[in-house]
Amino acid sequence: MATLEIRDLHVSVETEQGPKEILRGVDLTIRSGETHAIMGPNGSGKSTLAYSIAGHPKYTITSGSVTLDGEDLLEMSVDERARAGLFLAMQYPVEVAGVTVSNFLRTAKTAIDGQAPALRHWVKDVRGAMDALKMDPAFADRDVNAGFSGGEKKRHEILQMELLKPRFAVLDETDSGLDVDALKIVSEGVNRVRENSEVGVLLITHYTRILRYIKPDFVHVFVDGKVAADGGPELADELEANGYDRFTSASV
Repeated sequence: MATLEIRDLHVSVETEQGPKEILRGVDLTIRSGETHAIMGPNGSGKSTLAYSIAGHPKYTITSGSVTLDGEDLLEMSVDERARAGLFLAMQYPVEVAGVTVSNFLRTAKTAIDGQAPALRHWVKDVRGAMDALKMDPAFADRDVNAGFSGGEKKRHEILQMELLKPRFAVLDETDSGLDVDALKIVSEGVNRVRENSEVGVLLITHYTRILRYIKPDFVHVFVDGKVAADGGPELADELEANGYDRFTSASV
């Protein structure tokens, strides 16, 4: 069983007025097979947590630790974190001109595994995953995310997750901008990965609608850069009914 452990994490970003602290001491432990949902209002630090774990250079870790099975993730480069088993599905996936989806996926798989996948099995796996996500096979020959709709970009993120088989997946507002049909397809993809592996999932979202399809084991409320409350799925139901007022007023 693998463990992703975040301890007293403080993170700042540079602004015109100088450094601004965004995360103010975050503690989380995620184990293999667990799904943790992080919910909170805009500006509470949810996406900052995701990108800090992944190694985005915009964010400066001022104190605290992030370890994967005792190994210091913060000392690793971005590619080393990926090889260690960390995956980030971005809220706003970027376009990569001149790189086809098929080349991108196979190159990423080769980099993570240390060897190229056997071509015959790889093509079968890619086609099967794309079919399950209702992606046109022609997407494999298009440049990464170029001209993709919001839903297509999010499906491509989950396609990567399904093929790269990470130990821990951070899904940053994967439901953002999805209609009901696309939300169901993306959620089914995440659930397939959960059923077929021991992946630990950190699911970041504003809304409970994705939690109707991806059932969390734990729910954490983020307010003002830290965890304001922890609970089970029932905590998400409370947020759906009453919003964040109880937690935001307590932090003032």
